[in-house]
Amino acid sequence: MHQQAALITGGATRLGRCFSEALADAGYDIALHVNRSREEAEEVASGIRAKGRECEIFCCDFLTDNVNDLVQSAKRRFPGLSLLLNSASTYEPAPIAATELAMLETQFRINMFTPLLLTRHFAAAVQAGQVINIIDNKMAYHQYPYAAYLLSKKSLAEMTCMAALEFAPRIRINGIAPGVVLPASQRTSDYIKWRIEGIPLKHQGAPDHLVQALHYLLDNTFVVGQILFVDGGESINLEGRHSENYGS
Repeated sequence: MHQQAALITGGATRLGRCFSEALADAGYDIALHVNRSREEAEEVASGIRAKGRECEIFCCDFLTDNVNDLVQSAKRRFPGLSLLLNSASTYEPAPIAATELAMLETQFRINMFTPLLLTRHFAAAVQAGQVINIIDNKMAYHQYPYAAYLLSKKSLAEMTCMAALEFAPRIRINGIAPGVVLPASQRTSDYIKWRIEGIPLKHQGAPDHLVQALHYLLDNTFVVGQILFVDGGESINLEGRHSENYGS
């Protein structure tokens, strides 16, 4: 019986790194995908190997390379490949009025088309397994200043449900929609405080909260086609305007 392994896209930085390290702790060997973050990937791989797990770095540019080659290479290196975690993402803000075709093509290709194609090729390469897509709690909103990004993530959420139906029961597919956990480095403390004011639980999330969600989806074999929001309730804070908050 082969050792279980996971292919993690964008697995060397930010949330992807958290998931890579957590899965290594859980006993997975890691096929670590990167594009430009080679130095960070070497650091992550070294740490994973120090835990006693195998880790191989796979470079793939999702704008130009054939993603099937990534899946096939990972499967050859790790015959026990049983998990695909789509964490790679790109982000460029712009409202619809300023959104060009090139921006749509880039963000949709990386954030939605690539996870779809990877899911297709993963399902063809393994007998059974799981796919987990990392989405964004912004999918609950219509925040037009992030038009291309948010539309690509909303599409990824819909694809997650559609693929879950198509590939069940052999492949179990779910998603995680993180909230304020690892904000971008350019976000100020005042911005984070302002975001927290809109979170019902009134605090920022931690990577461990996402790791707990990951383990839940991995372990609960009766959950499929679900998007698990891990955001302190921010995405349900949609009370809207009504007579009792008028003028308050």
